[in-house]
Amino acid sequence: MLADWLPFVIYAVFAAVIPASMILFSFVFATRPSSRTRERMLPFESGVSRDAPGQQRRFTVSFYLTAMLFILFDIEIVFLYPLAVQLDLLGWFGFVEFLVFVAILAVAYVYIWRKGALEWH
Repeated sequence: MLADWLPFVIYAVFAAVIPASMILFSFVFATRPSSRTRERMLPFESGVSRDAPGQQRRFTVSFYLTAMLFILFDIEIVFLYPLAVQLDLLGWFGFVEFLVFVAILAVAYVYIWRKGALEWH
């Protein structure tokens, strides 16, 4: 019975050890600032915020478009992986389906590239 649950147990151990080690190492290797300056007291999030907390900065549409395209193509990769794993069982029909799917992705990529959606201004 343990042989059936062994992959799940290994995955659960890794799922617990990795975040726990990250939290532990952040406390072990943390350094305290020697002085409290105004810049250190401002909130910091992903290297974006340098202004006071009440002020907001606006992002351009290209920022959101790039993020949405990243999510879109990332989801497409999620659909490609199971198809690639089971390709030998699907035979030629699966291979042709794989090629059609990749061709649709290529057409979409070329379309957004020609529209200038991937250019950062």
